[in-house]
Amino acid sequence: MKTRKIGLANYLAYGSGDFLGAGTTALTAAWLLYFYTTFCGLTPIEATFIFAMARVLDAVVSPLMGFLTDNFGSTRLGKRFGRRKFFILLGIPCVFSYSFMWVGDMGYWYYLLTYLVFDVVYTMILVPYETLVPEMTDDFKQKTKFSGARIALAQLSAILAAFLPGILLSHFGKDNAISFFYSSLVFSVICAAVLTLVYFFTWERPREEMSAASLQAEKERQSLTLKQSLKRLNVELSSTLRIRIFRQHLGMYLGGYIAQDVFNAVFTYYVVFVLMQSPTVASNLMGTMAILQFLAVIGMIPLCIRFGPAPSYRLVVCLFGLAAMSYGALYYSGLHDVFSLLLLVSALAGLGRGGINYVPWNTYTYIADVDEVITAQRREGIFAGIMTLTRKASQAGAVMLVGVVLQLSGFVSGQSVQAPGVSHTILMVLSVGTVCVLALGFLVSLRFKLNLQTHQTLREETLKMREAGRPVPEHITPQARQVVEMLSGMSYESLWGNNNIGYLNRHKQPAHSATQVTQH
Repeated sequence: MKTRKIGLANYLAYGSGDFLGAGTTALTAAWLLYFYTTFCGLTPIEATFIFAMARVLDAVVSPLMGFLTDNFGSTRLGKRFGRRKFFILLGIPCVFSYSFMWVGDMGYWYYLLTYLVFDVVYTMILVPYETLVPEMTDDFKQKTKFSGARIALAQLSAILAAFLPGILLSHFGKDNAISFFYSSLVFSVICAAVLTLVYFFTWERPREEMSAASLQAEKERQSLTLKQSLKRLNVELSSTLRIRIFRQHLGMYLGGYIAQDVFNAVFTYYVVFVLMQSPTVASNLMGTMAILQFLAVIGMIPLCIRFGPAPSYRLVVCLFGLAAMSYGALYYSGLHDVFSLLLLVSALAGLGRGGINYVPWNTYTYIADVDEVITAQRREGIFAGIMTLTRKASQAGAVMLVGVVLQLSGFVSGQSVQAPGVSHTILMVLSVGTVCVLALGFLVSLRFKLNLQTHQTLREETLKMREAGRPVPEHITPQARQVVEMLSGMSYESLWGNNNIGYLNRHKQPAHSATQVTQH
């Protein structure tokens, strides 16, 4: 792939776009359940039902958006504005819908509707945004730098999301819901500005560099009826889970992110109802984590290039798990009122969380490369749709679970002091719950083998197949064959569309057996 010259402005402009993905997510995960139960009169169960309804909607919208952005290039608007970038442009004025979620003292249906509206806007922007790096470059190091810029700037947005509510609560008073509205308005303005930068400083893969299979797939899509299009969407979605390395990637991604979602959802309750401190203290501790997350991301870029994503991931999982257990240890040892120790543990948590945030989104940019060698197509959009769906589903699921557990433990909305059983429940969720989910991601990472060297071999063999229009067993070394089969999970002769993965290839029989190759 011939890429344009990529400069610092491109890295920073692209990275800044995750102020929407990370910043609003951080503010929502840390404060929305607390906001609903403290300022809106909702019970934890009522609040979690809102998240549940959004996930039902997501099950349709996220995959549909991935399918749409993959197929939008042949339309008049897609040809003019880009099949990905059109939706980013459309989303710029729509991001202000986020602020409507944070108005206090409204009715239940108001909060349900505003949450669902922003959820659709979020998906409409984030799915095409997440496809841009594989569109702009095939180079491993450039992709790593793009991911580093994205996650580093995402951590800056998390710093703002952590500190801003605390600052405004100190100014307006801890019982004033207007602090959260102003916080969300700041993020809405920033998101509109950075998405404008994304639109002007990124690009999409030129049509002349698309494979024959990709162009054929696009041509076929134009003649499908609605029923056929829905059937195609279902086939494409299910086919992503047949890509072994994508399943492994999802396992690492969900292990790290669900652990953070569980932690975020209960951390404010830990500070306010277990430590008996103000929400401002919770904001300051989360701010400390966010600062260290930013520093960790900078360190993770060379670490992932040198040692690979999986070993780096295991290191940061251990750091975050140690910090989560330390919060519980501080309380039960009677040292929880020593603020310096809380800051130290929060700093350790930040180092772990920064790395956990970076690794999955870095490795995601290479998944479409593995998929291309299997299907002979570029399907970034459908993978982005699945990623966005699982991300939002995991966040909402974690918050829902925490809300249900809190209510079952005896939590009463609006009360400043809760029963002793509530405190122990919060501690168990914060420490044990977080570590259990992290352990699942750690185990999956032991089987993940994509790194700088194996990816380089994969790209070299992909270029050969792209030029020949088929696998070229006569021009591959035994070592390269081993790497390609390990990453693809298929025999070499079954690659480049000689299999039944994806809608275009659904009726094909593999050239040889498509039996999964034992991973080395």
